[in-house]
Amino acid sequence: MSELRMIPVQSVAPNEVFGILDVNLKSIEKDCDVEIVLRGEEILIRGEECERAGEIINELFTVIDSGQILDEQKVSYIMALSREGISYTQTTLAEDVICFTHRGKPLKAKTLGQKRYVQAVKKNDIVFGIGPAGTGKTYIAVAMAIQSLKNKEVEKIILARPAVEAGERLGFLPGDLQEKVDPYLRPLYDALYDILGRDSALRLKEKETIEVVPLAYMRGRTLDNAFIILDEAQNATKEQMKMFLTRMGFGSKVIVTGDITQIDLPRGRRSGLIDAMNVLKDVDGIAFCRLTDSDVVRHPLVRRIVNAYEWYLKKHPEWNEE
Repeated sequence: MSELRMIPVQSVAPNEVFGILDVNLKSIEKDCDVEIVLRGEEILIRGEECERAGEIINELFTVIDSGQILDEQKVSYIMALSREGISYTQTTLAEDVICFTHRGKPLKAKTLGQKRYVQAVKKNDIVFGIGPAGTGKTYIAVAMAIQSLKNKEVEKIILARPAVEAGERLGFLPGDLQEKVDPYLRPLYDALYDILGRDSALRLKEKETIEVVPLAYMRGRTLDNAFIILDEAQNATKEQMKMFLTRMGFGSKVIVTGDITQIDLPRGRRSGLIDAMNVLKDVDGIAFCRLTDSDVVRHPLVRRIVNAYEWYLKKHPEWNEE
């Protein structure tokens, strides 16, 4: 059995790295199949992957020393990268700021997949962000749209979503048409309020600098100098997808986000997102960015749920047709 002794960075309090009741060390022990023993300032690691465990611990100390917040998601991601031989502290994830929230909090890509997504948006006029729940597809798109508006690169932001029923009937909801479709647009409002603040977002919406609309409202429009986002695009039909993409005018940028494992269209209706992935894959100026379960930045259980569904679907492909 291999053994490694190490003395971590003295400028960082060990309990900040180890976590409450040494929860982070226990996670490393499980991930690397090692035993970690604390002896004063010294850390003793025993096991076949003691070197990797030591590298992870050093990474955690470096993260804290650089002023970053060490949460459960970040610890989990650092361990996941280490399994691929990648150093988190060398990815420069903490350096590039997408924008600042109304509270002054910097928004940054948290995973390599998210970083590639941000870079794709900067380099291309149309970007498809495709991946499971919790990967930040919509939030990052809204953040980049807001930053483009602040930089005066665009004059307005258009946020659209298909008003597709996910097991519920739209007609059963109370209120007029706008009140009926607002629940479908709520995730977009939430992202706006979180980044801009509710009052600022509502002011921009009143001036129509920001529009949050159902996808059907896009027909017949040509949008110049706009940042346009289509969210939940897996629920757009192929006709709607073509209609949406051809709304793009001069000086505009388009982001299409979706999760092809959560299609709510009626049986027999093909998803416009899947259709676009096949039709537009070789078109210059259009980028497809695939996010995976390793890019999930919500509660760690979300990643395990995503993996469980993917595994079950592979074993039971007929389940998706029910």
